[in-house]
Amino acid sequence: MNEAQLGSFLFILPITSLIGLPVSGWLVSKYDSRYPLIAGFLLFICSLIGIGWAGSIELLGVVIAFFAFGMRMINISINTQAIQLQKRYPKQINGSFHGLWSLGGLLGILFATLTLNYQWGIARHLTSVGVVSLVIVLISYFYVLTNDREASGNKLQLGKPDRFIFYTGLVVFCAAVCEGGIYDWSSVYFREVVKAELFTLSYLVFMCSMTLSRFFTDRLIAKIGMKKLFAISATTTILGVGILVLFPYFYPALLGFFITGFGVASVFPMSFLLAGQSKKYATGMAISIVGTYSTIGVLLAPPFIGYVAHLFSLNTAFLCFIAAALFLIYFSRRAFEAQSFK
Repeated sequence: MNEAQLGSFLFILPITSLIGLPVSGWLVSKYDSRYPLIAGFLLFICSLIGIGWAGSIELLGVVIAFFAFGMRMINISINTQAIQLQKRYPKQINGSFHGLWSLGGLLGILFATLTLNYQWGIARHLTSVGVVSLVIVLISYFYVLTNDREASGNKLQLGKPDRFIFYTGLVVFCAAVCEGGIYDWSSVYFREVVKAELFTLSYLVFMCSMTLSRFFTDRLIAKIGMKKLFAISATTTILGVGILVLFPYFYPALLGFFITGFGVASVFPMSFLLAGQSKKYATGMAISIVGTYSTIGVLLAPPFIGYVAHLFSLNTAFLCFIAAALFLIYFSRRAFEAQSFK
C-alpha cells in the first residue's frame, strides 16, 4: 500500500470504534458489565490473532474492524467495572487501574521489541500475545463484579447530553488531543526538531512518566480533590509543552516530555470517575458518551497537528497542546459547576 491507501485503511479503526461506543454503552446498561466485557475480550483476542494471519487486504480490513469494536467494548465495560468498584471501595483506587493500563503498554513495547530482535513473524507474535491474554482474561472473569447494572439512566438517547456530561466530555476531548497528539508526534518531534538519532526515546520517557504518575493519582485526588487536580494537571501540561516549544534540544526536550506525561496522566482517570457520578445516566452509558469525545479527539488531533506543522513548523504546532490544556481548565470548571460540586 502507498501512504494514501494506508491512511484510508487505518481510518477503519476510529470509525468502527465510534460505532462501537453507543452499542457498548447500551450493552453495559442492559446487562451486567462483565458479560460485554468477556464478549469484547474474546472478540478482541480472536481478531488480534486474525490480524497476524490475514492473507488479504480485504480480510485484514474486516479483522481490524472487529478488533476496534472489541477494543471499544472492553474500554466501556472495564471502566464501568472500575467506577462501580470505586463506589464500593473506602479509598481512591481508580487511578491505579489506569496506571496498570500504562504499565501494560510499556510491557507490550518491551515484548514487541524482543520479538523484532529475535525475528519473530507477526503471526507468531500476535498469536502468543493472544493466547497469554486469553488465559489471563478467563481466570480474571471469575473475580470481576456481578450484578452491577443500574436501575435507571440506561436509555440510549441521541442528541446533546446534559450540561455536566457535555462539559466532562469536552474535558476528555482536550485530554485526548494532548495525550493522543503526543503519542503520535513525540518521536517525529525528536527526530525532525531535536535531530536525535534515538528518536523513540521521547515516547518512552513520556510513557514512563505517565505510568508512574497514574499510580499517584488516587493519593492526589484524596488529598487535594479532583477540581484542583484538573487545574494542576493542565498547568503542568502547559509547562511541559512550553519547554518543548521554547527549548527544542535533547535534554530540555526529554524534560519537557517527562513533565507533559505527569500533566496528562491524571485527566483520563479523573474524567471517567467524574462521569460515573452523573445523576442522569447510568455509569456505563455516561462513560460511553464521554468516551465518544475521547475517540473524536484522538481521531482529529494527529492529522490537525500535521496540517499545522506543514503550514508552519512542528515546533509551532505543539502550541495546539497548550491551547487544549487551557480549554481543559475552563471545561473542567464548567463541569463541576453543572453538577454543583463543592
